[in-house]
Amino acid sequence: MWWLANAGPTLLAAAAVAAAAGRQFRPGWTLRVVPLAAFGALIAAIALAIWTAVAGPRTLAPASVATLVATRLDVVSVTMLVLVSFVGWVVVRFAATYLDGEARQGSFMAWLALTLASVMLLVTAGTLPQLVFAWIAIGQGLRRLLLFYPERAAARRAARKKALSTGLADLLLIGSALLLWRATGTTDIAALLEAARMGEAPRAMTLAAWGIALAAMLKSAQFPLHGWLTEVMEAPTPVSALLHAGVINAGGFLLIRLADVMLTSPSALALLAVLGGFTALFGSLVLPTQPAIKTQLAWSTVAQMGFMLLQCGLGLFYLALLHIVAHSLYKAHAFLSSGGAVERIAAARRLGPVAKPDGAAVGLAMLGAAILYGALAIGFGAWAKPPQAVALGAILVFGVAYLIVQGMSPAAPKPLLQRTLGFAILATSAYFLLHDAAEWLTIGTLPPVPAPGPFQWVLLGVALVAFGGIAVAQAMLPLWCDHPAAQRLRTHLSHGFYVNALLDRVIGSRVIGKA
Repeated sequence: MWWLANAGPTLLAAAAVAAAAGRQFRPGWTLRVVPLAAFGALIAAIALAIWTAVAGPRTLAPASVATLVATRLDVVSVTMLVLVSFVGWVVVRFAATYLDGEARQGSFMAWLALTLASVMLLVTAGTLPQLVFAWIAIGQGLRRLLLFYPERAAARRAARKKALSTGLADLLLIGSALLLWRATGTTDIAALLEAARMGEAPRAMTLAAWGIALAAMLKSAQFPLHGWLTEVMEAPTPVSALLHAGVINAGGFLLIRLADVMLTSPSALALLAVLGGFTALFGSLVLPTQPAIKTQLAWSTVAQMGFMLLQCGLGLFYLALLHIVAHSLYKAHAFLSSGGAVERIAAARRLGPVAKPDGAAVGLAMLGAAILYGALAIGFGAWAKPPQAVALGAILVFGVAYLIVQGMSPAAPKPLLQRTLGFAILATSAYFLLHDAAEWLTIGTLPPVPAPGPFQWVLLGVALVAFGGIAVAQAMLPLWCDHPAAQRLRTHLSHGFYVNALLDRVIGSRVIGKA
């Protein structure tokens, strides 16, 4: 079973060697090797998921190298493995056609396969050495993909900024892993999590949790080091899809995998919640001001990663896992279909002006969404759920309200209102159903949600007010967009309040290069 568990990375590594050694311009049979290897990895991942569901969670490793290399199979790892394998297979197939005619297509496919293999090794890591090795290998492989067009100054600039951020994250994870090993005397991740639950080596666990939290934030492009993620559009679209749908989730996965260690440090969790929540708000404000589809998707990823870290900071690790799955599938589809989205938007603009909702419509939509959420929350037994999950569900309602607003505009056709109300009910019901499913599946693997303290209650209140204010502002934006003050604010927002430019000045052009 250990060989089956590592079949995916092995197949992809072998395919990478073949692609790199074969013809580079319009490769023949070597171009088909990588998609076949990716499909084989997907089949192996599904087989492992079925076997784990029957046999239960366990760690597999050859006895001779058990302290260095091992495969951990549980609901977290197999979920991520199936997700990565599926998204990787789709991206590889897309890339085979998208890059047709490129001079170094074979080399690109090789690095794409190696990066996918590294992600698979990360999500199934059963030991600290394998976790750290895969974490570093992902960054190196992605850097090669980002520099596929090395002659583009903007691509070099983004790759260097990413290297600075992820290099620091690598050092933090290495330090945390060494600290955990010295404190517990084992490299087995399952044993480490058990030691954390038993309260062993509390000081070392707390320090390691801080290092892990900082490494995850750096890897997830959190404020103010988010700029590189919005500047990687010079790379081919398959790279963007792989980055935003897979690689960027490495930070969140690290927190979920080591959730028991993170719970030993409430202060590290507080940092995740505060910075993640702020990044989510910041990204949500900047996103609507971006003129290009891909930059909108990039800022959406910044906001989504912030929200995922907020979930981890509140102890909702099972919801963060659900978030990764949903975001990966959505973002991979969004990037790979971005060309079609441009055409659809252009066609929509030719149909006429957008119907603008008035203040009454926004108010009624907010009230309707609140009533809908309250009714469904009672029906799904929200009083028995963690308060943090109920509060984040209320934040979802603001998105539902924004959806309802589109159908309540005085100029909107009546069928649109019926359709948006139906989608609103479906989205809210899906939240509770998926919430229950994720919680049930991860019982025994992920720790229970801790009871919120005074700080968490304050944070939840601030988050509700802040996200609610943004939802109202976005819904009212069509009414305000022509005001001179709104236009000036839009200009500043479109540049992210110049945070990235200021950071570039602090770092210096000698380090990151000139664009």
